[in-house]
Amino acid sequence: MSADDQTCWLCTRPFGKRIQWHHTIPKSKKGRDTVPVHPICHRTIHANFTNAELARMGADRDALLERDALSKFVSWIKKKPPDFHAPTRGPR
Repeated sequence: MSADDQTCWLCTRPFGKRIQWHHTIPKSKKGRDTVPVHPICHRTIHANFTNAELARMGADRDALLERDALSKFVSWIKKKPPDFHAPTRGPR
């Protein structure tokens, strides 16, 4: 698959030049399945969840978005261009 026919699993924006592959269940927890995400979305997921939390949620995007910080991030990032980059913050 190319970036032209995909959108980010987390924010649903189209891709620009960079795609990363997020293991919905971390590799350290024997996960194999991946989903395409923007680098900023990938960093945000890992800044807000432990591998144990991600393993419990698996590919349930809605479960991730129940966390206030992540839902606010997605609301903010959806207005940005595909290759937008900014420093990533963890939970406060």
